[in-house]
Amino acid sequence: MNEIQTIRLEDYVQTGEGGTAITYNHKNGKTLAKLFMPGVAADTATREFLINQVVYKSGLPTPQPIRLITDGTRFGAEYELISSKRSFTRIISQEPDQLVPLSERFAVLARQIHETPADTQRLPDMKELVATWIDRREGLPETYKERLHRFIDSVPSAPTCLHGDLHIGNIITDGQRDLWIDVGDFAYGVPEWDLCMMFYATHYLTAERADNIFHLDLPTLKAHWDAFARVYYGTDSKEELEAETRKLYPFFAAKITFIGSKLTDGKGPMSEIILQRIDQYLPQ
Repeated sequence: MNEIQTIRLEDYVQTGEGGTAITYNHKNGKTLAKLFMPGVAADTATREFLINQVVYKSGLPTPQPIRLITDGTRFGAEYELISSKRSFTRIISQEPDQLVPLSERFAVLARQIHETPADTQRLPDMKELVATWIDRREGLPETYKERLHRFIDSVPSAPTCLHGDLHIGNIITDGQRDLWIDVGDFAYGVPEWDLCMMFYATHYLTAERADNIFHLDLPTLKAHWDAFARVYYGTDSKEELEAETRKLYPFFAAKITFIGSKLTDGKGPMSEIILQRIDQYLPQ
């Protein structure tokens, strides 16, 4: 049974902050705590932890999940701390000449995930996951839900792995190993469910969020996508790359709706920006 254990935050030192969570290293130097932002339900933290266990036990490179935790207000989990680790984004921010080689390396690692058969008995189908959270969204008009479901129903199934939150901030290295982190949305399906988030993270963030999440500016993020895409898709053709990018737009509209719903537990009004993206990228 995975019980949620209360930690003393004074035993930890904050080390990072992302779009949905804050990380802390334990002062013993052995573990890392990830706590979601206030308002994210305990069920969300529990689900992520259980998926982390599946991914870790499958042999894919990821830090060992240890226990579910709370500081009394926020919920999350504690993981093995990888000594002397740096994220690819941190390396690029400190060593700009590493942008292209790390972006290309990341593309190879992403393709490896997308070519790995998934345990479909223990991992969720991304199509079903997105559809479920869209249905749960209270503030999303029914006409928008119908449009989203028509698109989701049109997407083919695929029994191969997805990271779920694929971007270059979610890969770390200790100099010997490259390890995936934030695998709580690990699932199976077509790669576009992952690639649309890569495209979002490199083209749609504000300068402030890009710096906060990735420690990179917007031109660097776009250059990262360009280097990544050339290797991932295996072409230098501008026309072919633009065609592949166009395929991502409807996935992007559905995925950000899913994320917006999950982060608010389906409550409250829907973001106008998300509604605009649905209007922009999905047929009436």
